[in-house]
Amino acid sequence: MALTYTAGSLVTARGREWVVLPESEADLLVLRPLGGSDDDIAAVFPAFEEVTGAEFAAPEPSDLGDQRAAGLLRTALRIGFRSGAGPFRSLAGIAVEPRAYQLVPLLMALRQQTVRLLISDDVGIGKTVEAGLIASELLAQGEATGLAVLCSPALAEQWQQELRTKFGIDAELVLSSTVSRLERGLDLGQSLFDRYPHVIVSTDFIKSPRHRDDFVRHCPDLVIVDEAHTCVAAEDTASGAQNQLRYELLRRVAEDAERHLVLVTATPHSGKESAFRNLLGLVKPELANVNLESDAGRKLLAQHFVARKRADVRQYLTKEDGLSDDSLAERTAFPSDRYFKDETYKLSPAYRALLDDAIAYASERVEAAGSQGKREARIAWWSAIALLRSLVSSPRAASQTLRTRSAAAIAASAEEADRLGAPLNSDAADSDTLEGMDVAPGAEIDGAGDRLSELAERAAALEGIGDDLKLKALIKHLKALLADGYHPIVFCRYIPTAEYLEAELGAGETEDGKKKRSPLGANTVVKAVTGTLSPQQRVQRIEELATEAGTDAAARRVLIATDCLSEGVNLQHYFDAVLHYDLAWNPTRHDQREGRVDRYGQRRDEVRVITLYGADNGIDGKVLEVLIKKHRQIKKDLGISVSVPDELSTGVTDAIVEWLLMRGRDDQDALFSADAFKVSTAKLDSDWNSAAEREKASRSRFAQRSIHPQEVAREVAAVREALGGTGEVDTFVRESLGALGAVLRPAGEDFTAQVGGTPAGLRDALAPVVGAEVVEKDRAIPFRTDPAVGRGEAALVRTDPVVGALAAHVLNAALDTQADGARPARRCGVITTDAVDTRTTLLLVRYRFHLTLPSRTGDKQVVAEDARLLAFQSSPKNAVWLPPEEAIALLDATATENTDAHFGERTMTRILGQLPDASDHLARYGDELAAELDASHRRVRAASGEIVRGLTVTAQKPADILGAYVYLPAAVAAGVSA
Repeated sequence: MALTYTAGSLVTARGREWVVLPESEADLLVLRPLGGSDDDIAAVFPAFEEVTGAEFAAPEPSDLGDQRAAGLLRTALRIGFRSGAGPFRSLAGIAVEPRAYQLVPLLMALRQQTVRLLISDDVGIGKTVEAGLIASELLAQGEATGLAVLCSPALAEQWQQELRTKFGIDAELVLSSTVSRLERGLDLGQSLFDRYPHVIVSTDFIKSPRHRDDFVRHCPDLVIVDEAHTCVAAEDTASGAQNQLRYELLRRVAEDAERHLVLVTATPHSGKESAFRNLLGLVKPELANVNLESDAGRKLLAQHFVARKRADVRQYLTKEDGLSDDSLAERTAFPSDRYFKDETYKLSPAYRALLDDAIAYASERVEAAGSQGKREARIAWWSAIALLRSLVSSPRAASQTLRTRSAAAIAASAEEADRLGAPLNSDAADSDTLEGMDVAPGAEIDGAGDRLSELAERAAALEGIGDDLKLKALIKHLKALLADGYHPIVFCRYIPTAEYLEAELGAGETEDGKKKRSPLGANTVVKAVTGTLSPQQRVQRIEELATEAGTDAAARRVLIATDCLSEGVNLQHYFDAVLHYDLAWNPTRHDQREGRVDRYGQRRDEVRVITLYGADNGIDGKVLEVLIKKHRQIKKDLGISVSVPDELSTGVTDAIVEWLLMRGRDDQDALFSADAFKVSTAKLDSDWNSAAEREKASRSRFAQRSIHPQEVAREVAAVREALGGTGEVDTFVRESLGALGAVLRPAGEDFTAQVGGTPAGLRDALAPVVGAEVVEKDRAIPFRTDPAVGRGEAALVRTDPVVGALAAHVLNAALDTQADGARPARRCGVITTDAVDTRTTLLLVRYRFHLTLPSRTGDKQVVAEDARLLAFQSSPKNAVWLPPEEAIALLDATATENTDAHFGERTMTRILGQLPDASDHLARYGDELAAELDASHRRVRAASGEIVRGLTVTAQKPADILGAYVYLPAAVAAGVSA
């Protein structure tokens, strides 16, 4: 049977109208509902089901709307588009509205036949969204058929969630905990990576030679690598075996010149030029050795490297960027600053005595081990550090550490002792993973049981604010933050400390069954998240905290967390302050902690950071002075974080511990004049300052210049013209909800809406999105102008699910004249207004386009939609067509007087009967739009000639007239009606 219906034509089947898609065959039609999304696509066999051709029904002249009808219908239609005709195929269908600056990496990618990019934007700017945009677009265009994201296991579930909810990409998790289950479903000889086209893979799992070879053989044609800086090492440092394995994995993945590769990291340089070069070499081999001081070298790098600070994008597409005006200006609400405050505490007499005895014990053990051999010396060293750090952390961490055998005690050599002891006792910036690093490290070694047990009992007895003055200070500072309306995160080093703080700060029951109130107040909810929970359980615990606190303005949230949350989970929607309860020995860890809340989407203009340190414990003050404050100053000067090399920070902290073991706490002031300390701090300052200067120079020298703001502005304007902007959506939501009977209440620039009184169809559409309980109990739904919203809030952007549900209801009600309840949008209208001086007709026209998009995997046939406003004066036969901007301006026309209903219907009937005379103009305009779209596709891909060969765009005839609206000057309306 021959194919009766061409792609793009309308058919009627199953009681509704559909658009025929290019994937259709002679005996099988692939259909998308008219106005529906890709989720609603269905396959129909014409031999078994009735399929008939459909003509788009003309508007009903008696179904007249008011002055808002045209604008609401237009916006509802555009919000529903899921297959835009422009060069960005995916933008209409994704559930995130990217900022203009986030389109820059996408534009860079589309200019390359094989995408090779290093995205190094600052923390919190949105690198995940930028990488997701590239992946979504390449998959939509057919340039890629599969996706692999390589990341740490702690970030895997967040990547899965982001890809699924924002980009509609379902990816399987390939982790050590999931691989057995996935492999059970494979056919004989089948690779995991052939079975699942989209995967999120733990870098640490897949880097081993046993798994790496299979991955490289069956690797998808698009790979995204998160935290890519951990996969390379500088040539002049002793890189760990794990770095080498990761680098070998990436080197082999990058060897395929046809594979798309996107590397993502906020710290590409890290002060080491050779590490930066190794990273660039993965992107493009020539970049590993090219002279970046030359114009040719910088030009080559600019095609593959983008690195921007917040200051670069806080205000974008303004006159300062070279644009003629600020009409497309976009201001992104990052917190303007972090407010730092360092607060001190002193040890109680009992705690001070315990610490002194522990230092004396550790000193004896280290000194005795030194004469027994290098292995014994290193075991004793790591045991001493574990003991001191846990004592400084909390009584519970100290007690558990003293009762736990040292991880290094089983080492057979000094090197193995370092390998086992270092991860648990230091805070390396590039640890393999933060998983499992928050456990109590253990200090017990052979022959020390009785003495350590006695110290452990003394530590356990110090719990509570009586002897633990650090806890007392914490409560004081938390109360101050809560009183100012903040919701803080308290970061600890060890699991026992976090559990101790949760028990002390939270409400609950005492051992004798009595209720215990939180010292932070009855309205404060306290919960802890540690490495004892899986990544998914951590997210659930945070959601539980938010739910328990509720929406009461007086409620406060306090989260106690270890560094298992210092990467991965973004917390800016729930928390706005950070309190460092335990100092990290590498300041990069502090920056990571603070970056969980200080990022795009944080509503506080000022994020507060409190660092709690001991004035007399012999360690904290020196770490704060030498490492933490230095890091802050460099970041303040440069606007970005510069990592301190691990070996240098370790050198300083080793010198502090050595001095403490030799001299005790009382001689700390002399430490700064000690020769060993001077050498280590001098080298730290020298290397760190050099790294900062190199970073500053590289940021200036390699600033993103391959895509000019004018080019971004042109594409942003085209996207907004086709899909609508934020202002249009805001107006649509307010006016539609108001017309449908919702109760709106202002909240600054935002507002809330109660939808209990709206038509049943809208309530049914919103219930799955906002929750049935919200609708049934008529709770207020917050609508935010900022697209970065929290749980239970709706963003005033076209991609928000709540906005989409509202638009679908408004559109369906406009097309169905028999729909129940209010119908804000109508397909016809006659408006008497001072905005025109002669009769003017506005048409809302839907165009469908056939696109042939060449790609590396063959030509792809797609059908896309666009909605345009066209206006003419006089009759359709003698029409004087107005410029597009004048047609759009009619949407703002207000009625100056009522129009007689009978007169309006007669006028509308006459105009609709004459509209066939306008068919030729509508067809020509469709051809003009097709030519513009063709040019736009070619422009975006201008740098890759092969990609545009065979590109075609043609308009489907005839176009659909969705709405017709007549605007009459008052004098004409009065004269005719009389």
